[in-house]
Amino acid sequence: MIADSDFGDVDIERAIAEEAGFALRAQQCKSEEEVVRYGRDADGILTQYAHIGSAAMDRLPNCRVIARYGTGVDIVDVDAATRHGIQVTNAPSEWCAEEVADHAIALWLCAARKINEYDASTRAGEWQWQTGEPIWRLRGRVFGILGFGAIARLIAERARPFGVRLRSHDPFVDDERIRAAGVRPVSFDELVEDSDYLVIQAPLTPDTHHLFDRATLARMKPTAMLVNTARGPIVADAALADALTSGALAGAALDDLEEEPAKLRDWRPVNPLLHLPNAVVTPHAAYYSEQSLRAVRAIAAQEAVRVLTGQPPQSPVNTLGR
Repeated sequence: MIADSDFGDVDIERAIAEEAGFALRAQQCKSEEEVVRYGRDADGILTQYAHIGSAAMDRLPNCRVIARYGTGVDIVDVDAATRHGIQVTNAPSEWCAEEVADHAIALWLCAARKINEYDASTRAGEWQWQTGEPIWRLRGRVFGILGFGAIARLIAERARPFGVRLRSHDPFVDDERIRAAGVRPVSFDELVEDSDYLVIQAPLTPDTHHLFDRATLARMKPTAMLVNTARGPIVADAALADALTSGALAGAALDDLEEEPAKLRDWRPVNPLLHLPNAVVTPHAAYYSEQSLRAVRAIAAQEAVRVLTGQPPQSPVNTLGR
């Protein structure tokens, strides 16, 4: 069963499943209760946004594999899956690494050069360079990256030609590896306090949830800009909106919101960040290209088929006892 997806069709997944002898059923679940209701007899589940936690797994007796469309698995209770003997798989970040790195740089430049503000004012009949002031020269300013995985390294490569001073903090990456990429490793405190531009490219975990709250945002420079191409809940939206409104922070560019609208059935654009001129928001689209979509859909379906036909998955998230 496909628990949910927003790809428009399920042709790629259906072809892979049926070729292996499986039937495919597609749903648009917005709650665990709906996952259970429609997936009670499913042997494998593919999920994009639908949360599958311990309570759901207790009621999915046939499920042997949960294949995530994408890299992050925060929507799946991996520990519970392991206890239930359910294999969890994901797609390695390479499927969209180039796209996310490109998008991070695009968001950064839009925010730093006030592209959205200029565009809105010119469309309203105002033709003045002053609309975007103040704008600071990029060269020589500190470009910080939270995380230094594959995508973060691509972001650093793209930012370097602009002449920025690259900094990164990642507690799981050796400092020498960061230095070898021409980036200066720093503590989290230094990253927050010294960055003129700070790009979040870290996974959503209990430790990073609301990592950028009021206290953290208050430590950033008032001229700084925050870019988030990771998961929305890493940033506390209400705190960020207040910082942008009060002038405690100059700007933000986000590829997701804390409520992750795609997970909600009746989402409405009431988040204050959507109404601030110094906030750029895209709909969790950083991963998107026609090539990346085809890749991730095929990866998820193929991983589910591998597990259900007794083959080891190529991208396992958990290790099951044998």
